[in-house]
Amino acid sequence: MPSEFQLIADYFTRPVRRAERLALGVGDDCALLTPGPGMQLAVSTDMLVEGRHFFAGAEPRSLGHKCLAVNLSDLAAMGAKPLAFTLALALPDANEAWLAEFAQGMLALADAHGCELIGGDTTRGPLNICITVFGEVPMAEALRRDHAQVGDDIWISGTLGDARLALAGYLNEIELDSATQEEAGKRMHAPTPRVALGLALRGVARAAIDISDGLQGDLQHILERSQVGATIDVDALPAGPMLARHDTDLRRRFTLAGGDDYELCFTAARIKHDAILVAARETGVTVTRIGRIEAEPGLRLTGRDGEPLAITTTSFDHFRTP
Repeated sequence: MPSEFQLIADYFTRPVRRAERLALGVGDDCALLTPGPGMQLAVSTDMLVEGRHFFAGAEPRSLGHKCLAVNLSDLAAMGAKPLAFTLALALPDANEAWLAEFAQGMLALADAHGCELIGGDTTRGPLNICITVFGEVPMAEALRRDHAQVGDDIWISGTLGDARLALAGYLNEIELDSATQEEAGKRMHAPTPRVALGLALRGVARAAIDISDGLQGDLQHILERSQVGATIDVDALPAGPMLARHDTDLRRRFTLAGGDDYELCFTAARIKHDAILVAARETGVTVTRIGRIEAEPGLRLTGRDGEPLAITTTSFDHFRTP
């Protein structure tokens, strides 16, 4: 059986390709990063635990992709350019075939975003994947949660709800045909971090967050940090193509609080409307205006007709029983 250090050497050690930003990578006690002049480091950590964030026996290549994608999504929400990441990995056994697939999925996404693996740790234990990602953003240009202002429009990138639809199918909450399950499952297992859009929104949007636990709960973080309220049109929420085939009640619930979407929710002044559409067009990502930031605290939900909606939903909570 290969040692811990042999596993690292075989699957997670590669030549440094961005020496101008990464002075020292895997192989020493610390990595050394050099942000560009006038830049701040953006740092985020996410942990994925088998049985909590992904099913036991999950396909390793998709899992490798997703564990890095959810971290890159955090950088996207800050308008930060990816630089590097670390990987802490607990494994029940040293299955080299599994590791090869996992590494390929993760490193293919890393290469697509110019993000170097610079270190980490491995140990034996229940399958647990923890990534810390590093990015850079110009001083005073980060898209912070506490920057929303009264009068801002609220926008969403992409579509919502297909990942939650897939989960409902896996859990037998609803019955899906095999084609729908497969297509919706792609959104759940292989999310697309909106890094390019996040970069394009610097200087255009004010506040942003990535939608990981469900729009309703995640938008609430912006409202609380910015000390504002909002009204959103639930029927304007862009449903994923698989979810769009279902009834209004399911569409509303899954777009509002589905989770695992990894789209961006952001706010911007009304005068930035055209600039947002340009950013969307140039990055190939659709965007939808869904509401407005208001002075009155709280989040108010309306339908297409503007009438209030009473929808009871709950966003994902790591300490609540699924």
